[in-house]
Amino acid sequence: MFRDVLVHLPSERPVRPVIDVALGLAMAHQWNLDAISIGYESLSAAGMVVDNGGAAAAAVIGLEYERALERANAAISVFEIEARLAKIAYGRRAVAAIPADAEATIGALSRLYDLAIVLQPDPSFSSFDNNVSQAVLFNSGGPMLMIPYIQRGPLDARHIGIAWDGGRLAARAVRDAMPFLKAAEAVTVIAVNEDRTDAGEASADQLVIHLARRGIKARIERLTADRRNVHGTILSIAADGNIGLLVMGGFGHSRLQERILGGVTRGMFESMTVPVLMSH
Repeated sequence: MFRDVLVHLPSERPVRPVIDVALGLAMAHQWNLDAISIGYESLSAAGMVVDNGGAAAAAVIGLEYERALERANAAISVFEIEARLAKIAYGRRAVAAIPADAEATIGALSRLYDLAIVLQPDPSFSSFDNNVSQAVLFNSGGPMLMIPYIQRGPLDARHIGIAWDGGRLAARAVRDAMPFLKAAEAVTVIAVNEDRTDAGEASADQLVIHLARRGIKARIERLTADRRNVHGTILSIAADGNIGLLVMGGFGHSRLQERILGGVTRGMFESMTVPVLMSH
């Protein structure tokens, strides 16, 4: 059960989607919600100290730090006003950091929580906020709830879709999503390109059986799709079935390329239209 939840508030992008979802869930489930926002210091300003040194460079660095912290505090203030009105238990933290340090901070911090809530990257915004979701996915060791930047209003998790391929990461995501799955009114297991004659022990049919043992009634939706458009097929099923939350494993490549997303995960990062709970 989720009790202790972290939410990242972008300092350079709209915060409304994550605030609406996070506060709605905190009120419904009595979560403690800790909000963090990171203001990004300019790398070019940081380089001035190395290149030039002296009081003038230090003054520029100090000014850059203050501006970054102001951006983070602005996002936090929006959250804090609404958290007080909602009468939830919450914490707040504003940070100023260069991008590399920011990713390390949010990645490490997220390991302490039951769940981390982040905003989907938006390529139309040139912002280091876009890197946070990958940092959390690969470094938290736990589930991440990613909210579409087009989200309006709270999360509707009455109908949940599970993107199931029988793999370890999908299984991890299902376990991590149990609090949502047990409360759902309907669950659809989405099996794309599953060979029913060669699905093995971890087939979609077997998943439905084991979900039933936990009191979760699920149906299976089987489809075939081009490997390059599996994510599109999953999202189409979500739209057609009025699914409000997707559950899936978040795939990454080898350790040397751990920041490179797998195809389906990348497609979801780019194209998601409903909130997605991912685990890596």
